[in-house]
Parts: sequence; C-alpha cells; structure tokens
Amino acid sequence: MFFVPAVNNLGLLWVAIELTTLVSAFLVGFYNSKESIEAAWKYIIICSVGIIFALLGTIIFSYGFLVSTGTKSLNWSDMVTSAARMDVNILKIAFIFILVGYGTKAGLAPMHTWLPDAHSQAVAPISALLSGVLLKTAIYAILRFGIIVIKGAGFAYFSHLMILLGLLSLAISCGFILVQKDLKRLLAYSSIEHIGIISVGFGLGAPLAVAGAAVHILNHAVSKSLMFFGAGNIVSTYKNHNMHVIRGVMKVLPFSGFMVLMGVFALTGFPPFSVFISEIFIIIAAFTGGSYWIAALLLLFLTIIFGAFIYHFGKMLFGNLPKGMAAEGEPLSGKIAFLFLSVFICAAGIAALIIKKDLLWIAERLLQG
Repeated sequence: MFFVPAVNNLGLLWVAIELTTLVSAFLVGFYNSKESIEAAWKYIIICSVGIIFALLGTIIFSYGFLVSTGTKSLNWSDMVTSAARMDVNILKIAFIFILVGYGTKAGLAPMHTWLPDAHSQAVAPISALLSGVLLKTAIYAILRFGIIVIKGAGFAYFSHLMILLGLLSLAISCGFILVQKDLKRLLAYSSIEHIGIISVGFGLGAPLAVAGAAVHILNHAVSKSLMFFGAGNIVSTYKNHNMHVIRGVMKVLPFSGFMVLMGVFALTGFPPFSVFISEIFIIIAAFTGGSYWIAALLLLFLTIIFGAFIYHFGKMLFGNLPKGMAAEGEPLSGKIAFLFLSVFICAAGIAALIIKKDLLWIAERLLQG
C-alpha cells in the first residue's frame, strides 16, 4: 500500500494495487471458517476481475500516448505532459475501464459487492485497515488517471462519471444501512457511503470540494477505525454479529460503548467532529457552484443514514441487557487506542478550519497534476 503513491509508472501502480488484493485476501480469511473463506475467495475473484479492467485501461492509455507522441511510456508524468495531444475518444474509453477496474477495488457502486462480505469476516483491525487505507489506494489510482483525462478530454467528462458513481454509492449504501442486521456489514456499507462522498467531492472539482474530499479520506479512515475497534470488542464479548441480539453494550462494555457512541456521531457527520467539516466543505461547494440538486441529494442521504445509525446503535447501546451478560473489564492498551482515535477525530476538524487556506491552495493544484 505504501508503494502505491510512490510510483510514477502506471504499470507498477497496477502491480502494487493487485498485490494488495493478494496479500489482504489471507487476512480476510483469517478465521478459516466457511464464511470467511467464502468472503476471501469472493474478494479475490471480484477484485481480480475488476483489476483486469484497470489493466486494459492502462494499456489503452499507453496506446493513446503512443499514437499521439510516437513514443512508448507508462510514466504518469509523461502522459500528463502530453495529455492535450492525446485522442479524446481514446482517453474517454480508457477512463471507463479504469473507473470500473479501480472502482471495484475502491468499493464504488455497483462494483462494491465483495466489500460487505470481506469487511464482515475479517478481524476488526484488518477491517479498519481495509476500509481506512486499502479502499483509498484505488481512489488515488483513479485520480492519477483522472488528471490525464481532465487535461486531455476536459473536466466535464471526469466530473459527470465521478458524481454519478458517487451518488449511486450513497443511494445503495443508504438502502442497505436502513435494513441491515449485521453490525460489521453495517460498517462496510458505511464505507461505501463515504467512498461515494469522496467521489462526489472530487467530481465537483471546486477547490473547497476537492479539499473536503481529500480531508475526508483521512477523517473517514480514523472514524471508521474507531468504529471497527469498538465493533470488534462488542462482537468478541457477545459472540454475535447480529444487532438484534446485541443489547445493553453501555452496561457490559461502558468504555467501548461510549467510544462507539462517539464514533457514531463522528462517522455520520455530527458537529464538531472532523467528518462534519469535510462533508460541509463538499456540500457548501455544491451549493456555491450551482449544483443544488447534488447538494440536496447529499443532505438527503446523509440525513437518512444518520437516522439509521442512531436507530441501530441506540438499541445496541441502550437496549435491555440479555440474560447472563454482566459488565466486563477492558484492557488499558485498548483504552489508549480508543482515546488516541477519539482525540484525533475531534482535533482534525478544528485543524482543517485553521489550515483551510492551505488546503484550498493544495486543492487548486491537485486536479491540475
């Protein structure tokens, strides 16, 4: 994963992202149960098929560069420099392949079907890593190719596709979050939601929206890690993923319960947590840019998801305690990890406001390559 942002060669970028699939598949199947093995194979097969599309897209980009310049290169810097000379139709076709391929890895709907199974079966820290870091490497890859498309085919094409898939991801995740019964699958669909928000932010293209999307990558990673750690403690104690069975968490695991409650408000964009700041950046940018219907849909989906989270977690945290359950001690090491994450999700929002001008300066240059 660390190799992904370090390479200039787009072929090596593909190799790096494919390697993350092969390595993380073993972590998904860690428990060696029927369900976890099935989830691991589903993850490998679907993401490998997706990554083939990304490879084809990379080859088409390279072909477009060869046709326009007469030289062979897979270097991103070379393609960005020559993007204006590349055939527009080739760029558009290639980007469709890239979006399907790396969009599968990122969990963008409708290529998201592997994600709920993989996240629900992996060990909690691995689920946090998959959601917080792994999905974002694919978004990064899409942006690398997107910059070439913007320079060669114009921003509108990139924008329309990113916003379309982002809103579709939000709509699908919203529906599944409402009816979900499995705790970790609920958090997995929440990841699809947040990937959708990030996609919409980059698709809007305004400096404030791009800054919001970039900051949201970090904010979601930390908030979701807090939630997966809490979910891991809950599942380990109750021996069950079913949210209809999990009740009275605040009495059994008071510290973890309180951290999860904080995580619920943070993850759903409640002020003053950091996710609220990045989401409000994107929504304000949509309004000020005249994209009122996009802003309205974002507000609608986020409101529904907030209500669903309050409903599900309210019952789990404050419901009647099941028979045979009693308060349990929680290790200090776990509490320290929770406290670190909780402080970050509070401080990051304030920090984003303080360095807003710097974020806007970076955002203006981000989509320019």
